[in-house]
Amino acid sequence: MKVTASIIPDVLIIEPKVFGDDRGFFFESFNQRSFNEASGLDVTFVQDNHSKSARNVLRGLHYQVKRPQGKLVRVIAGQVFDVAVDIRRNSTTFGRWVGEILSGDNKKQLWIPPGFAHGFLVLSESAEFLYKTTDYWEPKYERCIVWNDPTLAIKWPVVQGEPLLSAKDAEGKFFPEAEINY
Repeated sequence: MKVTASIIPDVLIIEPKVFGDDRGFFFESFNQRSFNEASGLDVTFVQDNHSKSARNVLRGLHYQVKRPQGKLVRVIAGQVFDVAVDIRRNSTTFGRWVGEILSGDNKKQLWIPPGFAHGFLVLSESAEFLYKTTDYWEPKYERCIVWNDPTLAIKWPVVQGEPLLSAKDAEGKFFPEAEINY
């Protein structure tokens, strides 16, 4: 496994060793010992989530105000533009974002530490998205920053028309008004 720091050093790009031939491929999608050794982290994952979304669906930017979640995210089919926003007030990268193309083909994973808002935009016809979390989902603590916040100025890839949002995501707060307690 190859681990590379992104432009926000705490967000890591993880590329597994893939063994392929004319029959297909094999790779270890997660191994706790290898992850800890390669990343230098000691995290425990407590929940796995799986979503499927159509082209132009944008999910996020989600975070929890209490019990923040670290996430190890990947795409098993299709392609997304995945975004992490640093919302840790005392961080030198507070308010900065990083984006990475994740796909079933490139098999990249992204480690997003606790204290980040997270979202993704589906670029392919559909995409299946898997992620592990370091804490449980708590609906009462979940918050959302609006995807097109002008302060963050995320450069989402061009899509046809507006992205498809859930009602909750459409009502996300602007970054300066977002509830952040860490």
